[in-house]
Amino acid sequence: MRTELASEPGHPSRPNEDFASVALPAGGQGGAVVLLDGVTPPPADYGCRHSVAWFTSRLGGALTELSLSERDSPLTAVLAQAISRTARAHAQTCDLSHPRTPQATVVLARWSARTLEYLVLSDSALLFEGPDGLVTTVLDDRLSRLPRASLATAAIADSTVRNKEGGFWTAAADPAVAARAVTGAVPREQVRALAALTDGATRWVDMFHEGGWEDCFTYLRKEGAAALVERVRDLEDADTERRFLGRAKTHDDASAVFAEL
Repeated sequence: MRTELASEPGHPSRPNEDFASVALPAGGQGGAVVLLDGVTPPPADYGCRHSVAWFTSRLGGALTELSLSERDSPLTAVLAQAISRTARAHAQTCDLSHPRTPQATVVLARWSARTLEYLVLSDSALLFEGPDGLVTTVLDDRLSRLPRASLATAAIADSTVRNKEGGFWTAAADPAVAARAVTGAVPREQVRALAALTDGATRWVDMFHEGGWEDCFTYLRKEGAAALVERVRDLEDADTERRFLGRAKTHDDASAVFAEL
């Protein structure tokens, strides 16, 4: 089995708020990929004494362990349990009801000898390749379908669409959000490789238009995860007129995981 993982902060002076892991059980059958993209907090108080990096480390660690130790539980139950465990770790010291309490997007993929299960919540991406080379993309596109007016400012988004009906959902402190994720399963023999990307890495496709999702997967397989992140950085640096970046931050935390099963 071949796996590659690359993760780079948006700026060297700031902690990387992404989390990525690949886990293989001791029994040697199957495995799991976990990828989180922490939501950068506002500069004002957000009700929590902990950083987003602390949160993604806690949630990601719980998801990695539970994905393997609770193999009979569906991924929605695994996510709900991990969210609950993480919330308990700071419920006594922090206001978890704040709309910007630390939170993250989630990609989970877990496979056994028979099945590959997946879960995607918010705007990270999961790709998997079949034996015929066809690439399937799994996205939770609710955020991209929202009117731009609802995302005009952080305050508007927090009050109208963040973790609200008709808006978009992230993993924060409420385990019920797990039921909002995009989920599914395919026979294991229909997947020969998979990739997970945070939105800092999906810029290769959806911002800079270097190619489609299948092209992105081919690039990952040939050049590797670190090369994909490096290419995104080169494209960001070259966009001095902000033709592609627009209002987006110049550099975002970017993470990519590739696993050849």
